Amino acid sequence: MTLSGAGLLAADPAALAANLAVTQSRRFRGVEAEQIDSWTRSLDALRAVVALPGGASWTVLLEYDLLRLERRIDAVLLTDRAIVVLEFKPAFSAEGARQVEDYALDLRDFHAASRAHPILPVLVAMAGPEPRNIWPLPLAGVTPVLRATAAGLPALVAGAQAHFPPAPLDGPGWAAAPYRPVPGIVEAARLMFARHGVGEIAAARADTANLTRTTAAIRAAVQQARASGGRVVVFVTGIPGAGKTLCGLNVVFGEQEQHAAFLTGNAPLVAVLREALARDARTGQGRRQPARQGRGFLQNVHRFLEAHAAGGAPPEHVVVFDEAQRAWDAAQASRDTQRRRSVLSQSEPAHMLDIMRRPPGWAVIVALVGQGQEINTGEAGLAEWGRVIAGAGDWRALAAPGVIAADDPAQRLAACPAPWLATDPALDLVVPIRSVRDTRGAAWVDAVLSGRATEAARIATGGALPFFLTRDLSAARAALRARARGLRRAGLVCSSGARRLRADGLGHVLHGPEEAVRWFLDRWPDVRASDALEVCATEYACQGLELDLVGLAWGGDFIRGAGGWQARAFAGRRWNTVNKPEEQGFIRNTYRVLMTRARYDTVLWVPPGDAADLTRPSVEFDAIAEWLAACGARPLVASEDSDPHAPGPAGLL
Repeated sequence: MTLSGAGLLAADPAALAANLAVTQSRRFRGVEAEQIDSWTRSLDALRAVVALPGGASWTVLLEYDLLRLERRIDAVLLTDRAIVVLEFKPAFSAEGARQVEDYALDLRDFHAASRAHPILPVLVAMAGPEPRNIWPLPLAGVTPVLRATAAGLPALVAGAQAHFPPAPLDGPGWAAAPYRPVPGIVEAARLMFARHGVGEIAAARADTANLTRTTAAIRAAVQQARASGGRVVVFVTGIPGAGKTLCGLNVVFGEQEQHAAFLTGNAPLVAVLREALARDARTGQGRRQPARQGRGFLQNVHRFLEAHAAGGAPPEHVVVFDEAQRAWDAAQASRDTQRRRSVLSQSEPAHMLDIMRRPPGWAVIVALVGQGQEINTGEAGLAEWGRVIAGAGDWRALAAPGVIAADDPAQRLAACPAPWLATDPALDLVVPIRSVRDTRGAAWVDAVLSGRATEAARIATGGALPFFLTRDLSAARAALRARARGLRRAGLVCSSGARRLRADGLGHVLHGPEEAVRWFLDRWPDVRASDALEVCATEYACQGLELDLVGLAWGGDFIRGAGGWQARAFAGRRWNTVNKPEEQGFIRNTYRVLMTRARYDTVLWVPPGDAADLTRPSVEFDAIAEWLAACGARPLVASEDSDPHAPGPAGLL
């Protein structure tokens, strides 16, 4: 609801509260009487604010929708000096301060008309002693959180008017400007599972046309298969962070009536998304669907294949195969494990085609293919998919042209144009969207890990590259905590092969999906949470997921030598050189995965080493740090922050 200051003064607060209740009831089951009373008191405070000199021309937006986890800002006040983000609470709390700061950061990052103005997050307590605030520098950006009681809010706004210089801020124009959020994977799944955000997320990402075209191409292939009774594998390729998982989730939740499922061998990803949906259901946010349905939409691909290998048609007509290039070959699929004897006798692509042949009428397999993310032995690659599709006879494939021209034969779907293969350039995601502020990260990482320092340095000169370099672990932790404002999440990651980080105090890494759930979803002061910055996630725990801020602890398994990068494996008491090209590629890709997990900033911590320890000599780590610096990684400076107003944790007044 948008009003001018004059309109708010002329309106009846009780009638406005009733209108807000009607709007809320259309979205939620009901509105409690306490909420209506709270709106009435908040509106009284806002009326006193717009009664200030000049306030009649200001703009007030009530219950402003952020489209992220169905959040709404209580009120946004647009003066001729600043954007004031207001969150009303019964009392002051650290949680309330983090919440309103997160709202303000969302507006700065995703609202097109907000970036050039000061944004003031204000926590308003309905009662209590009047707090003391320290005014920040009068610059554009998000200030530290300010606090006021409802009675003291007019004085705070009057102080802001005196402190900040006049700035052209068109209230109605601001309200009409696009708000295009970039939700993380967990947030996107929550929105889509609630059947609230599929269309809105697509619209929100409209500035990334590549993603929109890819989603439309997948849906067109599904519709054609349904209409013609055909069976098709749709290959979606993309660079790290380009939105492949988001595309897959969008397809699954958009095809719920067809019993679609998202299949992945990434057990932490399944566990984290399932638990996030279950938590929403327990707290009332996921009331649109039973929480148990999340288990049907999100499945472990290995268990799916084992369950249907012996026979029987699955209920799904559409399945998304995440990281399809990592599907197991026949040897790995049939390998005995410590817990069970495998029932698979063919490669996973062969079993998948056989299983999805059984649903009556038609079927679509959407195969998501990550480029440069193969990190383990036994992965069949796209060549195996091409082999089984060509031999099946009743399946066809649709993919981007690059799957034919791939340099690596194992990742080449077909050696030449094939009668069963059609191409569509829209199925290749080349625009990175994970990084909110900068799209150059994936290209820079590729140049760094491929030994192209000149190219990496050229990419880095285009602006403030979000990669920072430090040799001090304490400084890395301090920077991550300072930058993780609002509800944003930081965490440490490392390679599973970085065995000697234990000497620097980073000996514990995530083990199993349950630990990953706590690490990704719980918050400090739970010491198991990522933002405790105590436990590292390896490439196996974080692939497919992401954090707002990442601290990468560089290990001795990937170092700079005379001939370039050198991959190693630790055994017993020493490092052994890895000579097999395939295994060298796995370790290189491990660092590619780890360096592309952040939505905002990545802090690269290179240990100082120890000249007296042959397993971590200083000279080796010095060479790594020198290389990263030559490639354009920015030195971490304690006083520097991406937001000039960003305080440390003590900045919440």
